[in-house]
Amino acid sequence: MTKYPEQLSYLQTPNEKNIPVELQTEFDQHVDFQQENWGFINNLFKILPLNPLQYKGFLDFKNTMFDENTCYLNNIDKEMMGLVVSSTNCCAYCLTTHSDALRGLTGDATWVDQLTYNYRSATLTKKQRALCDYAYNVTTYPQETTQQQVDLLRLAGFNDHEILEASFIAGFFNFTNRWVSTIGAIPNPGHYNHNR
Repeated sequence: MTKYPEQLSYLQTPNEKNIPVELQTEFDQHVDFQQENWGFINNLFKILPLNPLQYKGFLDFKNTMFDENTCYLNNIDKEMMGLVVSSTNCCAYCLTTHSDALRGLTGDATWVDQLTYNYRSATLTKKQRALCDYAYNVTTYPQETTQQQVDLLRLAGFNDHEILEASFIAGFFNFTNRWVSTIGAIPNPGHYNHNR
């Protein structure tokens, strides 16, 4: 029986015969963790093994963006920015999975829903508002981005290490939104009610 029987995107399903054994072992560890801790699997883990080496590269890159031992911003702020970017880009998959993640981090489903619908309706600190405004502006008006966006983050109290990371996060979510939407990935229904 194949590990990838479901059609969860516009693409063909992965063939595990084409996946190096050591990578399949790593992918299985992620899937096992999700199944044991959430009761379901993020569907990208069933789609992206189609190109296993690129998938491994994506996982490694994502892990560097969300390792609080080596990062400057906390994961709540990064997931918050991710929802602003994903809402602006209308990326249903990323909104579904990352709102689930942020609910798990905050325990506040109402606040996360407000961010998802329109971040301006959510109660935010001065620094959170600045991050959300930055994420929105560099997503909506990338061609108009100037030093002003950096200066506004500085005025809100961010240092340059944090600002560079904020730019990585905004870019990361814009990157992810584009290709996830392009391949038509279907979110696992488990994400909708998880962490509520």
